[in-house]
Order: sequence, then C-alpha cells, then structure tokens
Amino acid sequence: MTRAVTTPVYRALFCDLRTDQVLDVLPLTEAKFDDFIGKSGSLSATVPLPNPALAVRARAALQPGRTAVWLERDGDIWWGGVLWTCTPSTDDRGRSQVQFQAGTFDSYLDHRILSGDLVGASTDQFDIARALVDHAQKQVGGDIGISLGAEMSGIRRDFSYGYTALARVRELLDKLAQLADGFEWRVHCYRDAQGRRVKRLQLGHPTIRTSHADIVLDHPGQVLTYSLPTDSTVQANVWVARGESDNTDQSQESKPLTVSASAEADLAAGWPRLELSSDHSGVKDGATLASLAQAELARQRRPEQIPELTVRVDGRITPALLGALVRLRIRDLWHPEGLDKQYRIVGIAVEPPQRTKPETATLYLEGV
Repeated sequence: MTRAVTTPVYRALFCDLRTDQVLDVLPLTEAKFDDFIGKSGSLSATVPLPNPALAVRARAALQPGRTAVWLERDGDIWWGGVLWTCTPSTDDRGRSQVQFQAGTFDSYLDHRILSGDLVGASTDQFDIARALVDHAQKQVGGDIGISLGAEMSGIRRDFSYGYTALARVRELLDKLAQLADGFEWRVHCYRDAQGRRVKRLQLGHPTIRTSHADIVLDHPGQVLTYSLPTDSTVQANVWVARGESDNTDQSQESKPLTVSASAEADLAAGWPRLELSSDHSGVKDGATLASLAQAELARQRRPEQIPELTVRVDGRITPALLGALVRLRIRDLWHPEGLDKQYRIVGIAVEPPQRTKPETATLYLEGV
C-alpha cells in the first residue's frame, strides 16, 4: 500500500515586536528562509495583493522595524525574526504584491547600543552575555521578549564595557564569544509545552549541541546534492591581532597594541608560513588581545571546510537540529571506497514546496 504524500502547510504570523500580539496572518509566495549558529538568519517572501482589502491588511501588518514574523510549518515554529524591509510593487499587468525581508531576532541586537557602563569581575561568560541582553531589554522600548536561561560555562572573566564606546550589543556579544575558550550563541525560536511562542537566548560552551540522536544521511539516498569545498585562502598558522594604544602619556607617540600567536608545531611539520590579522577596536588589554589572537589561530589553523547538503525534508529534518550531529555517508566517483564521517549542523536553509518543486533543505556542516 502506497502512503499518501501530504504537502506541509506553512503559515506566517505577523506580530507586534514588543508585545508579540498577532496583527495578521497573510498568505506568502516565494518564501525562503535560513538560520545559523554564529550569524543572523533571514526570511524573504512575497505577499500577493489580489484585492484592496488584502492590501489594507498588509499595509497595517508589514511595518519594518516594528513587526515580528513567525513562520509556522504544520503548527510548529520553524523561524522567527524582525521584519526589516518592505517593498510594494506593481507589474505591467497591474498585479500588485509586496516583498519583505526579515532577520532572525538576534539581528535586533545589531540595532542596540549600551545605554551605560557595564563592569564586573570574575563573572561566568554566560552571565556576561545575559547581562548584555538584559541591559538592552531594560531600556525604555527595548524589551522584545528574549528570555534568558541559567546555564553556566565554567569560564570566568573580568569585563568592562563603556557607554562612550557606543558599541552595539551584538558586536560585544560576538567579541566575548570569540575569546579563547569562548562560546556560541543564538536566539532559539520554538513553541513551548503551553503553546506559547518563545525566543530564548541559547548559549553553548564551547559549541551549541542538541540532544538529538545522530542522523544518518546517505548519497545516493536522501541527500540530493552535496558540495565539500576545502578553502585554504583563510588558513593561518600565524595570527596577528591589533588593538588600540594603551599609552596614557600624551607626550609619547601612540601605537596600537599588537600581539601575535603562532602554531609552531605546524611550521615544524612542514607547513609554509601563512599569516592573517584582525583588528579589535576598543581592546587595550594585552591579555585580552592575546586571547583573541589564540582563538582566531585555533579556528583558522586548517583549511576551512563548510560542506553543504541538499536533502529532502522529512520528519527528521527541522531547524531544531542546529547544533546536532549527522553521519554523512557518500559513495560515488570521488569517494569510490565510501565516505563515512560525522559533522555538526551549523546552518539550515529551507525552500517550502512550490507548484513544481518539492520541499528541500540545505544543511551547512562543520567537522567534529
């Protein structure tokens, strides 16, 4: 007996960003969305406007910078974020539509700066991250409902963030996470046991890992296409980090604080010297700068590999898998003896089903 294939139902909820009150539910076409660990995800879609009534509703609901977008798939939350751009248009046949783009809720922190100094000593780095988000949400009009957990990393740090630096909260979070023995963070969107929509600050040390069991993906099989690039243009075994001058003597010439880190074992093993650098505005402490250099070196010591897989979406593949492990098995001309390797999912991009195209997902992986 052949099992009937059902088409998943996608639904977009447009809500007030501060209160999360539903403004409207509108039809979408040409929707594409993605989510990542380490950077903001995006959603782009079109709302067709076949009549004046729907145009009035769309005008009221689609308010860039003020509207939250939640994307549901069969009732489950698959994406959430802030609507940032809205473009109404009409073609030569008089058909109207409005295209919009949104960014995951962490993108909101790109639009927030510290409203005062934050200083602390011997504080768990997860508490520092929560303090930054909490500070942003305590300001008038700044609370968008990001919930904070209580997990700990076990890594304690001193911190000092000055208001006069006008640093964005997202920038401070990223710099904190990039220190040696740092962490990963994202805003995880889901529906809780009571059916409420949740946006939660998710933290993981040293990486975000989910409790899902390993998923086995095969090519040929569920994997429709794959790409396994190896890129050494961003590889380095010597890293130079440059901060700001710590000179307080106005009579002396100010020079930026500069620290280098090198992988001596790689050079001794025959690797050619490969150097890269980074700038860190506002960093005047040598130990902090050395930590940043060591962390960058650890990330870039080997050629970058970001495998991509396009897979059929089934009951196993959801955005909740970010941080989960997969076992990839490939047998083809390039891998005649077979590839069998474990990776971690660090990004997912989904294309909902269209009239002539099935629902697919592109998974972005990193080696473990």
